[in-house]
Amino acid sequence: MREQFRQQMQELSDTLVLQAKAAAKAMNGAAASLTDANLALAERVIDADHSIDMLERNIDDMGISLLARQAPVAGDLRTVVSALRLSATLERMGDLARHVAYVARGRFPQAVVKGEVQQLFEKMATKAAEVGNLVAKLVETQDLSIAAQIIADDDVLDDFHSRTFDYVLDDSLDLTRQEIVDIILLGRYLERFGDHGVSVAHRMRFLVTGMALDDEEMAQIEEF
Repeated sequence: MREQFRQQMQELSDTLVLQAKAAAKAMNGAAASLTDANLALAERVIDADHSIDMLERNIDDMGISLLARQAPVAGDLRTVVSALRLSATLERMGDLARHVAYVARGRFPQAVVKGEVQQLFEKMATKAAEVGNLVAKLVETQDLSIAAQIIADDDVLDDFHSRTFDYVLDDSLDLTRQEIVDIILLGRYLERFGDHGVSVAHRMRFLVTGMALDDEEMAQIEEF
């Protein structure tokens, strides 16, 4: 019975890693489709989102089964509960990547925006993809130095997001209504992707150390 329990716990962890890698792949694809106006890539990101959703459902089923049948305690209980919460966050990260791909697909064959605004979004999308890759690595390795890097790097995406509003308010750019909508939405999607990465970083720290989150960290997670 104990060996079966260990196998189930390992399967839970492995599935969470698969979901984190799938969310990272989604944002990498979404970022590339945004940069290159790549319709085929955008559609692959959109179509692949159901697999991230399915992984979340699988993790939910495994976690509930472990809680009901095995009654885990201490570190094992923390692992199961953390996996359930992390999976929901990773699913949302996949959704945000899909939203970015939707915008890219909707403007094909043109780029979403032009000039310096496009350059900003290329940088922002690249940074979001980096966050996704770091999140996947963190979930797989549980290396808390990666968690610290994700949290520190979030300021970069926040700064990019703030700059998007400067462009929206700049009349000299002569943006169309559609471009203004796209800028606001893309800025929000990419910034939120980074926020969810921070949420994963905090929860992984709790999973590894067992240290309770402080009030500021809890506020950040609850906001997401």
